[in-house]
Amino acid sequence: MKKRFALLLALLLTVLLIPARPAAAKATDEILNYTITVDVQDDATLIMQYHIDWKVLDDSIGKVSWLEIGIPNSHYISCDPVSSNIDRIEMKITSYESLAVVYFTKEYKEDEIISFDFLLVQDYMYEMNVLKEGETVYYFTPGWFPGVAIDELVIDWNADKVIANSHGATPENGRLIWKGSLSEGAKFGEISVTYPSDAFGFDSSKTVRSDGSYSDGNDNYSDSDDGSALLGFAVLVLIVTVIVRAVKKANDYTSGSGFNSATTTKKKITRTLIKYYPTCPGCGAARPENAETCEYCGRSFIESEEVVEEKEIKNPEQYKNEGTFRYGSSPNTYVRVHVTHIPVVSSPSRSRSSCAHSSCAHSSCACAHSCACACACACAGGGRAGCSTKDFYNTNLKLSQLERRIKS
Repeated sequence: MKKRFALLLALLLTVLLIPARPAAAKATDEILNYTITVDVQDDATLIMQYHIDWKVLDDSIGKVSWLEIGIPNSHYISCDPVSSNIDRIEMKITSYESLAVVYFTKEYKEDEIISFDFLLVQDYMYEMNVLKEGETVYYFTPGWFPGVAIDELVIDWNADKVIANSHGATPENGRLIWKGSLSEGAKFGEISVTYPSDAFGFDSSKTVRSDGSYSDGNDNYSDSDDGSALLGFAVLVLIVTVIVRAVKKANDYTSGSGFNSATTTKKKITRTLIKYYPTCPGCGAARPENAETCEYCGRSFIESEEVVEEKEIKNPEQYKNEGTFRYGSSPNTYVRVHVTHIPVVSSPSRSRSSCAHSSCAHSSCACAHSCACACACACAGGGRAGCSTKDFYNTNLKLSQLERRIKS
């Protein structure tokens, strides 16, 4: 009887605290093209031009008059319309989200396409000396949209002064191009672009750390300056803990709980074996030390790269720290090492596949940098807006609701 009562109590708490998810509805919108063009300014801020072709598939819930687009973090310099169909842009910056709310000059109905552009100047986007002393890396993950598929996503980054970049980029006319398509709710992988630390006016007080904090030279702070989101998240964790413990006592129900009870982490090392051409396959120029792309024609020096297991590497103990290292005696073969810390599961419970960080509990996110399980930026509400239907993307229990309940 005690076990049954505990199980019944846990299920009752779950029903009361976490609303049931409605049945999935058909898509009402589609993004035909989502292009972000990036140029680094002398002061190391980014000029980011967003172009989006948004198609309205169904206006039965209301015509579209405005949209919310996630930006990397709250440290933007300006955000201005470029296309004439934008009436105005209002910035929505809270303790847990950073949004550009784009208002249009008209309402868009079913089968119409909203093509619009806006220009964002963004700061606090790089991390200094993270992989190698004397180098600075920009990390970026574009915003994603639950319930909306993206037919074509393009990141177009100026390659001037770049010494390394994440895989998947295609050099093209002095720029680096990443392309892909995303299903509903999927997100594009994080990209990275590396520069010498003297290439631009990098400021060590603006370094973005992988835990989501920023350095002001003395103290650490993050986008959640007022602490309310952290408090809301703490309450959420407490609720989850109570539910999981009650369920666990009731006949070891944790196998399907979806929560991770680990309190420790273990190091996960990913090694990528990279082989470079000694000379550029495009123009024949010799490859300079540490160069990823040719400074003359923009072609990549990478001949091949593949993730390898520890047993496939000679002397793997030499390749356990973050960074890129020469492999053996070959002047053109290197091992890139990426180290992450993942939770150690102390019970057979199934862990979440997504971030557990409070700022990642929302419907989309545009990240400056991320580690194994934390976005270093405020995530955005994202997706379609401008209709009267509440909780359109089934975000369910949100931190804002918890904050209001705490205050009341």
